[in-house]
Amino acid sequence: MTINLLKWALRIIAAFILLQTLFFKFTGAEESVYIFKTMGMEPWGRIGSGIVELIASILLLIPRTTWIGAALALGTILGAIASHLFVLGIEVLGDGGQLFFMAIIVALCTASLLWMERTSVFNFLKTRKI
Repeated sequence: MTINLLKWALRIIAAFILLQTLFFKFTGAEESVYIFKTMGMEPWGRIGSGIVELIASILLLIPRTTWIGAALALGTILGAIASHLFVLGIEVLGDGGQLFFMAIIVALCTASLLWMERTSVFNFLKTRKI
């Protein structure tokens, strides 16, 4: 019971953060445009990552597909963290590092979910002979 509640909390936290940032990506908010211009990926990187994060959020909230959403979100968010560390810096346009720290929270939540759902991942890989 406690593990189930923890899984739901991790799912909701990660999905909430990912969904919250979609508004800024899809509306072309100044900060999002700046980030993806700096990365040389505007507008396709901004819109593409938004679509991937939307799909990951939906998959996170469906118990049978949580591990797929967690893997997708973790891969995407690790790219965001690397971008902050190597190109953008922790603080972007005076945000006090908020975007970076939200990315860290999503990474921790999704990595934890993948660990908790490792049996599902292994079963999938075993049945696919991968």
